[in-house]
Amino acid sequence: MDLWEKSVEFHGHSCGGLRIGYAAARYAMELLEIGFSDNEQVVCISENDACGVDAIQVLLGCSIGKGNLLFHMTGKQAFSFYHRKSGRSVRLVLKPKPLDLTAEESARYYFDRSPRELFRAMPVTIPLPEPARIFDSYNCECCGEKTGANWIRLVGGKKLCLDCCESYNRFDV
Repeated sequence: MDLWEKSVEFHGHSCGGLRIGYAAARYAMELLEIGFSDNEQVVCISENDACGVDAIQVLLGCSIGKGNLLFHMTGKQAFSFYHRKSGRSVRLVLKPKPLDLTAEESARYYFDRSPRELFRAMPVTIPLPEPARIFDSYNCECCGEKTGANWIRLVGGKKLCLDCCESYNRFDV
């Protein structure tokens, strides 16, 4: 099974959005001379949580669980790729497609173009994040559920998870 077929199988169907992520991953593989990462050597910061992210997981091995797939939600079809070992990186931003395409024409557009035609390659704007950390866990003193230390809040001397503590934001009054 080729990588496109694996991406479709993982995602559940073939669509233009999946093709965008597939093209981004292929372009990053070419530009950074990288392949599938079974560790954290390849990192992707996606600026969206759309279909294309599934292809990036399949082709490059970036995943939330490994800590090498991160989201910086801007709503843009933009992806920053990093190779820790070489220090190389690239940000790929989807170029605008022609206006007034039907949904079918739009999907076909992404299938008929090379990654180089679809994306602008530019320097990354976000520094390479540190490798994922492993944090201690604590039981929330309200609900009793085990929670990573980086998500615990001290409230009235008690360790509380985010669900059990009242958020503090002076701007959402």
